Amino acid sequence: MRRLALFLLPCAVAVLVHLWLAHRPSSSPLDSNTYSGNLLSKISFSPHFNEPLPFYEVLVGVLSARHHHQLRQAIRETWLGYLRDHPHFQVGVKFIVGQHGCPIPEEDREDPYSCSLLNFTAPVSKQDAEIEMVTVSDPSVLAPSDVSAIALDFKVLHPVVITRLGVFSGRTLPELQSNVTVKLLQLDQEEAVVTARFSSISMGTLVNWVWYKPVEQFILPKGFEGTLVWESLDSAALTTVNSSSVELNDGGGVLKISSIAEGILPHRSALGFPGLAGGFTFTIYDEEGLSGLLRGRPARMKRHAAGLRQEDAALQEESLRHGDMVFVDVVDTYRNVPSKLLQFYKWSVGNADFNLLLKTDDDCYIDVDSVLMKIDQKGLKRSNFWWGNFRQSWAVDRIGKWQELEYASPAYPAFACGSGYVVSRDLVQWLASNAGKLKAYQGEDVSMGIWMAAVGPQKYQDAGWLCEKECYLDMLSSPQHTAQELQALWDRKRMCGDPCGCPWEP
Repeated sequence: MRRLALFLLPCAVAVLVHLWLAHRPSSSPLDSNTYSGNLLSKISFSPHFNEPLPFYEVLVGVLSARHHHQLRQAIRETWLGYLRDHPHFQVGVKFIVGQHGCPIPEEDREDPYSCSLLNFTAPVSKQDAEIEMVTVSDPSVLAPSDVSAIALDFKVLHPVVITRLGVFSGRTLPELQSNVTVKLLQLDQEEAVVTARFSSISMGTLVNWVWYKPVEQFILPKGFEGTLVWESLDSAALTTVNSSSVELNDGGGVLKISSIAEGILPHRSALGFPGLAGGFTFTIYDEEGLSGLLRGRPARMKRHAAGLRQEDAALQEESLRHGDMVFVDVVDTYRNVPSKLLQFYKWSVGNADFNLLLKTDDDCYIDVDSVLMKIDQKGLKRSNFWWGNFRQSWAVDRIGKWQELEYASPAYPAFACGSGYVVSRDLVQWLASNAGKLKAYQGEDVSMGIWMAAVGPQKYQDAGWLCEKECYLDMLSSPQHTAQELQALWDRKRMCGDPCGCPWEP
């Protein structure tokens, strides 16, 4: 048996070397600082089939929404199709698609960027009924504050009209002892929408231990994000409560009130300490429209579920036909794109052997020849390496599509624009191995910058990766294009070498 083993050992080594030669890159080898170890250590095997993984000098991951079939097809018919038969480089391209569609119709979501249900539970049935946002049933829960400014954030999920602003009375003496100003502001705006001023000689009307004053009435539309601020020169003038001791009325779900639980860290741009020093009253605007929205929800949910089943079938057929799609276990929404990217990184290290990974989006033009030539000519096959067009000291948004409520600093760490960037395999491996611990922030580009700040990779700045929808002869990428524009850019590049326009074009 020992003789047989000695006889077979050279054969086994020969087979492994043959497999490595079959899958090694066709161009120059990696820099010496990229890999270490003997030749056999460079062979990667599939964890499922004990077969060598496909080797790519560059693996391209294209973030793609489930319904972006036309954009994916435009890429297949342009630069992806060209890469399949590239004479000098082995490049793999995979579209990254969320496995699950959002089961909630768009009309029934809190916003277009997430998959959160507009959870309207018990809308007011009486037209123009005034609702108290806070109700104090026992004055013993009131306590003097030790801060001079208190703030409460909220978001409007169905239009409302603010009718009165209020401030808590004292615990033992209901009369106010000092001046207090209450302001309603739109987040990140300095000018108040409405203001009410209270004093010992002008307290307003007392209702359930809250002094109220009427204000000019404005319709706050769906999506309005506001903050209510109570201010006084004397911190002892403000009275506050523990949020668990009072009832907060969101009008059956038309308002989303931010948490004011004990220990909440104030937002970096907060105008006061998170808490409650009074309240406001409001009415629901277009209550009949809200009721109609709820009545139509069951039918919409049924139609949407049927549409998702059709979408699933179409995606499965598309994947089987082209073999270039990776489905990751996330609900495919904008807020989940950072998790979507991390899941792809996990897939990539387990299913492919590659030197570099290029991330882009499905609406981006990529000049693949220029990218590959620069990798080769400038020796960019390195370890701990990140090549892109980096935004620095980028301000953190508090509202809108890029709303960031989790990252506490006023500016993000440097991050590469999402139209295209390249990272070395070792960085992808680090991201994949730590995916379960990395926090997803509001977007994948800023999330990548925060994650990479812990590693400190060598950044290679290159303005050729465009951040905005522009066109230059020497660009490496350009974002935010339609399928027709992607095709036109590629056609011009192939015909005359300039994606921005050929001399004979009008």
